[in-house]
Amino acid sequence: MNYENKSVSIKSWAEDDRPREKLVLKGKSALSDAELIAILIGSGSRNESAVDLSKRILNSIDNNLNKLGKLSVLDLQKFKGIGDAKAISIITALELGRRRRIEEALELPQINSSEAIFNLMQPFIGELQHEEFWIVYLNNSNKVLHKEQLSKGGLTGTFVDVRLVFKKAIELFSTAIILCHNHPSGKLQPSQADKSITNKLKLAGETLDIKVLDHLIITENAYFSFADQNIM
Repeated sequence: MNYENKSVSIKSWAEDDRPREKLVLKGKSALSDAELIAILIGSGSRNESAVDLSKRILNSIDNNLNKLGKLSVLDLQKFKGIGDAKAISIITALELGRRRRIEEALELPQINSSEAIFNLMQPFIGELQHEEFWIVYLNNSNKVLHKEQLSKGGLTGTFVDVRLVFKKAIELFSTAIILCHNHPSGKLQPSQADKSITNKLKLAGETLDIKVLDHLIITENAYFSFADQNIM
């Protein structure tokens, strides 16, 4: 049965229950996640409103929008009432949100804390299912000159070439760098290999008078900073 053809328009609801009207009258921040998703999908089925359908989807992923952003069209179509068009609308909206976060990160003018680095790099590597190692190159005012993926690995690790790290730093006239990599497992505890490469890069940087300011391990929602933990 095609549930999308037997829909109940939001316009037929009581005025207080209409997400579109609520957004216009009270602003976007007044809407719940379910109400925002209901606007995207437009209608529910004969037996379920768009908001209730949205709540059902969110409940299945622990009300976590990051998890929602990882669902495919086929994943979303498993919910009765969600067809191609609605699934694509949800995926498109969440992808636009992700790209907006990347653009905001690109505009970050200066790094003054480990949290600033996390905000810069999380959109790039925080949700990946494989490990990547990145270098953020800074000038003497701690402004971001460049960021670059140094290596890309499988589920368990990456390879780091110290020579490439500092070759790029010299080309950019960078005076400091910050190391970043993600842990797809979600675990924040640094491994012995993480500590070893940090120390190796720090020693190499001292020879070239290029400071290694920090090393961040980044997951979907959190990070571990070597500098904050005084293990640089």
